[in-house]
Parts: sequence; C-alpha cells; structure tokens
Amino acid sequence: MAKNRETSEQNLTPFSLQNHNLFCVKFAALFFFLGLAFRLLFWDSFSLSSFVEFHKPQPQTVSTVVSSPPKSSPDSDALQFNIQNQTSFNGSGKCNLFVGDWVSDSSEPMYTNDSCHVIEPHQNCMKNGKPDLGYLYWRWTPKECELPKFNANKFLSVMRNKAMGFVGDSISRNHVQSLLCMLSQVEQAVEVYHDKEYRSKIWKFPSHNFTLSVIWTPFLVKAAIHEDMNGVSSSMVQLYLDTLDKQWTKQFNTFDYVVIGGGKWFLKSAVYHENNTVAGCHYCPGKNLTDVGFDYAYRKVLRLVFDFFTKISSHNATVLFRTTTPDHFENGEWFSGGYCNRTVPFKEGEISMVDVDSIMRGVEVEEFEKAVTSLGSENGVKLKLLDTTFLSLLRPDGHPGPYRQFQPFAKDKNGKVQNDCLHWCLPGPIDSWNDIVMEMLVNG
Repeated sequence: MAKNRETSEQNLTPFSLQNHNLFCVKFAALFFFLGLAFRLLFWDSFSLSSFVEFHKPQPQTVSTVVSSPPKSSPDSDALQFNIQNQTSFNGSGKCNLFVGDWVSDSSEPMYTNDSCHVIEPHQNCMKNGKPDLGYLYWRWTPKECELPKFNANKFLSVMRNKAMGFVGDSISRNHVQSLLCMLSQVEQAVEVYHDKEYRSKIWKFPSHNFTLSVIWTPFLVKAAIHEDMNGVSSSMVQLYLDTLDKQWTKQFNTFDYVVIGGGKWFLKSAVYHENNTVAGCHYCPGKNLTDVGFDYAYRKVLRLVFDFFTKISSHNATVLFRTTTPDHFENGEWFSGGYCNRTVPFKEGEISMVDVDSIMRGVEVEEFEKAVTSLGSENGVKLKLLDTTFLSLLRPDGHPGPYRQFQPFAKDKNGKVQNDCLHWCLPGPIDSWNDIVMEMLVNG
C-alpha cells in the first residue's frame, strides 16, 4: 500500500503538474469560446423572444365578458405574444408600426368634446368629469420608424369618391367615432342612416363624396343575441359558426376599404351551431353540451371570414383586420366592481396579457397568416394586419372608468358605479389607431 502511494506521489512531478494545469487552461478556454460562439449565433432569437413574449400571468381578472376560464388552448407557437415577428404583416412593408412606446407629447389633441359632436356619452370623458387629463398627452411612437400624425386633409383627399366600412363590435364603433372626430376638423360628416338601436350608422362627407359606415356585428357570423343595451342577458347566445352575418357581407362590395375586428363577444356564454346541429358551447352549465371553448368558435369564424375575403368574394378591396383589444379591469369585472384608476401608461414588461387575450390573439395571428399565404395572384383583395393589441395593452389610463356616466360622484363621493375599462375616452389613445391607419392606407 505504501509502495503504491509512493508511486503516485512520484508521478506528481513539477512537469506533470504543469501539463495538468495546461490541460485545464485549454479546456476552460475551449469551453469559453464555445459558449461565446453559441451566444453570438443565437442571441438575436433569444433577445427577440424575451422582448416580445408575454409570460403566463399570475391569476388576475380576465375579460369583461368571460364567463369561465377556457377549458383548452391552442398548442401553437402563435400563442406567444410575438409581435416582433409580424413585421411582414404590418401593412407598410417598411417597419413594424406596432412595436414601440407611448411617449409624452405636450401638444393638444386634434379635437375636443366641444369641437366634435359625434362622441357617444359613454366615451365623453371630458364632459363626464374625468379629473385627470394626462391620458391626452401621450403619443404612440414605433421604435424603428416615424409615424406621422393624422392628416385629415390628406386622408379625405385620398378617400374622395370612395367608401370605407368599419365592421365589428362596439370597439369598431369607438374607432369610427375617433376617425369622425379627427376628420371633422376639415369637414363635418352628415349622418344619413342609423339602425333602430343606433349601433350601425352611415355618414357622408359631401365635399369629398366620401362615405363612412359602421356595421355592428359583434360575432361577424349569424347570431341570436338576447341582451339589452346594458349588457343584461335573458338567454344564452345562439351562434351559427358556418354562416356569415349578411349585415356586413351584403355591403362588402360597396366598400373600397374595410376595417374589421371583434373577439370580446366570443367570451360570452353561447351555444354553437354547425350544419344545422348543435356542435357544443362555451360555458353552458346544465345544458348537457360539450364545452368546446371560445377559441374553437373564434377560430372557425375567423377562418370563414378570411375565406370570404380570399376565396369567395371577387371584390377588390383593402381589408385591415384589427386584433383583439385587452381590457384593464382590476380587482373585478365590469359587473363586480372592477375598476381602472391608473393615470399613466405601462412601460414594456410591466404588464402581461391575461390568458384569454393571449389565446385570442394567437388564434387571430395564426388564421391571418394562413389567409395571407393562401392569397392567389388572381385575387385582388389586399389583406393587412392592424395589430393594435400591444399598444392598447399599455394604456390602462385611457378608459372612461366610472366617467362613462355624467358626474358619477356628484351626489356621493364614495358611491359605487359601474366602470368601463374596455372602451376608450374620446379624444384618447384610440386616436393613435388612426395615425396607423393613415400610414397603412394613405402614406404606405
């Protein structure tokens, strides 16, 4: 035993130790350079994904209208909030208009509630007494390019002798009112039609022979809705996933430009119909039906909508598909005391999308990309993505909140009132959507 130990000690000569140390140094250097090469090769992809991915959030409020968490979610990479990779679909072909920051802007808004007379009472935050007006002084600024401010003269000039339609839910109506207010600084629109509930309307700009319409169709497909103007339902929605709503399809051929979007209504309890048969539901306890989830229905509907644009209709129009709009209710829903009392925008990384919004946008991006890929050269439709989700997510300060009502705390400062943390004050953050529309349709 002693002899073996002596032999081992004899092998540890200074020369042997030097070789051993040299080997360790070489090995460490090799490991370092391999690591450096790996970092250089793959750093871009890692940094991009960490920059735009919204990690699964901690439990918090979901949509204003969701009835239950989704039972399943699509297992696609598109569920990641990867707007950085959507550059090719931003419509301008120059840069990504949808990646940027809200930058402080001291200039006055283009209009006020005094200069624009088409603002609905629920979005007239100034008149209703919203005390903090800081939400007016921010401007969406893409990181890689300049986004000019909306130019009403130029917009109306390009739209001369043309027609434009906004198709969707109340967010579409909110959007078109913003556009009307911005255009009113050059020419006041004349309302020439409204439906019984004033949800669908048509305006004319006589000097430019420009027609602007909004068509209320919250599901984009045929639906039996049993709900009053305050959102109170008397029965579940009956949704027909294989039949587009004729309210908008029969007018599509009259439009040169269409801005279409939806999403939020699919979070409501509903029974789904396909091929004259009940195909399932979303949150329908006691109905003895399979809950297939809202994402199943939304995907079916979007596929049908995009097929209409790319395969069925031969009309050459420019279509902007608007992505979902996250809400900012905190500590409850619209019906359970949820509120939005923040006064400044979020910075990147300070907020994550709730699961339902992440799933919804994932479905939208997937189906949009498929539709764009399927477009043939013989089809004249131009399909572009109006990706307002991320920039809207960062603006919790721009909603009416309790000021959806006139002076809500005039009688009781501590009174409990319903909040609106989904729609946007006018003027407000939604005006920047029209800066982007201008860039995509006119400047682009």
